[in-house]
Amino acid sequence: MTSSTLSESEFTALLDAFTQPAAILSGDYRILSANQAYQDHYSGLKQIAGLHCYEVSHGYQRPCDQEGELCPLKRCQETGLRQRVLHLHDTCHGQEHVDVELLPIPKGAKHPQYFLEIMHLVKVANAQPEGEGLVGSSDAFNQMVSLIQRAAPSHISVLLLGESGTGKELVAKALHTASARAQKPFVTVECSGLSETLFESEMFGHEKGAFTGAINKKEGLVTAARGGTLFLDEVGDVPLSLQVKLLRLIETGTYRTVGGVDLKHADFRLICATHRDLAERVEKGSFRQDLFYRISPFPIEMPPLREREEDIPKLVSVLLQRIPNAEGITVSERAMQSLKKYSFPGNIRELRNILERAVLLADYHVIENSHLPSVVGHSHANNQDNDALLPKELIPLADLESRYLAKIKQEYPAKNRLLAEKLGVSERTLYRKLQGL
Repeated sequence: MTSSTLSESEFTALLDAFTQPAAILSGDYRILSANQAYQDHYSGLKQIAGLHCYEVSHGYQRPCDQEGELCPLKRCQETGLRQRVLHLHDTCHGQEHVDVELLPIPKGAKHPQYFLEIMHLVKVANAQPEGEGLVGSSDAFNQMVSLIQRAAPSHISVLLLGESGTGKELVAKALHTASARAQKPFVTVECSGLSETLFESEMFGHEKGAFTGAINKKEGLVTAARGGTLFLDEVGDVPLSLQVKLLRLIETGTYRTVGGVDLKHADFRLICATHRDLAERVEKGSFRQDLFYRISPFPIEMPPLREREEDIPKLVSVLLQRIPNAEGITVSERAMQSLKKYSFPGNIRELRNILERAVLLADYHVIENSHLPSVVGHSHANNQDNDALLPKELIPLADLESRYLAKIKQEYPAKNRLLAEKLGVSERTLYRKLQGL
C-alpha cells in the first residue's frame, strides 16, 4: 500500500486481518474504518466511522494529549514510527486498560496520511473492583501495568522492586499468566531463612541417602518449574555463600541434585523480587554484582500504596470480596477518607489486616471510623487540622500567623510562658502578638 489514497475495500481487507479491535484513523483523529471487534468493544453503535477516536475510547471532546495523556497518534505523526501507550478506555465492559498500538501507513512514511490503531486488551489488570487480576487505575499503577504488559510475552528475567506488602507475588503471577508459559507451573521459592543445605535440597532436590534424614529421593523446585516460571521471593536475602550456586544455575541452565552425579538441564522463566536495595548491597559486598546483573535486566518498581490513593476504594471493594464473612459489608464515607489519607507503611497487606479487623467490629455491616485502628483515624484528623490551617487562597503571612495563634491559644490554654517556649519566641513577643488578635 504505497499510494497516497486507500479505498474502503483496502481498509476492510487490512482490518479483517486482526482479531483485536482495530481501526484506520486519519491525521485529524477521525475513524475512517473499523473492524467489527472495534465496533462491538467500544461503542455498540452501528456506525462509528467519522467520529473522533478520543470520543469513542475516552468520551473526550478534544485529543488525549490536551487532556493530560500521552497520545500515540500525535507521536506517530511526529516521528513516523510505531508507538505504544497504555490507556484507560471506556468500553462496553466499563473502564479497561488497553495497550494502544499505532502504526503509520505506509510504514516508515515521513508524513503518513493514515494510521492503523490496534487495541491490545490487557488481561493482567482491571480498573474495576469486580474484575480479575491486579486492580487499580492510578498513574503509578498504570505505569507498572505498562511494564508488565511489555515484559510478560518475552522470556526476559524480571526483578520486582518495592516495599513489603505491595503485592510482588501477585505481579509475578500476572507476568506468568500473560506469558507463553501460562499453562505450565508457577513455582515460588521463599529465599528468606534458607540454610545452605536446605537451599540446595529445596532448589535442586536430593538423592536418597545424600545426607542424614534423606530417606527418600526428592524432586527440587527447579524441576517442578520445568516449562513454567520460577519465582524467587526476597532474593536479596540469599546468603552470599549460596549466591554462586544460584548464579551457576542461571548462567548455565544446568544443575545437579544434592548427592547426584548427572547434570540436569533447567527450563524456566525467572522472576525475582526483593524489598532490599540490591545496588547498595552490591556496593557493600553482601550481594554478588554478577548475580545482580543476571536477575535484573528488566526491573519493575512496585508503587507503595501511599502513591495510589485513588485506588484505595477499589482495593477495599476487592479485599472485602475476598475476606471471609465480609459479604454485604460497606465502608462509610468518613472511614474511606481516613483510609485514603493514611500512609500505609505495610501497604496492601496492612490494608487487608485493617479490613479483617474492622469486619469483626462492624456489627451493622458498615465499617465506621471507630472500627479502624486509632493510628488511621488520627492520621485523617491531623490532615484535616493541617488543611484547616491552609487558606483556599493566598493571604498575607501576618493573617496566617494570626489564625495559627488563635487556634493554638484555643486548643492549648497554657500559660503564655510555656507557649512561648514551645513556639520559640519570647513571652513578651507572644503577648504582643496575642494582643494584636
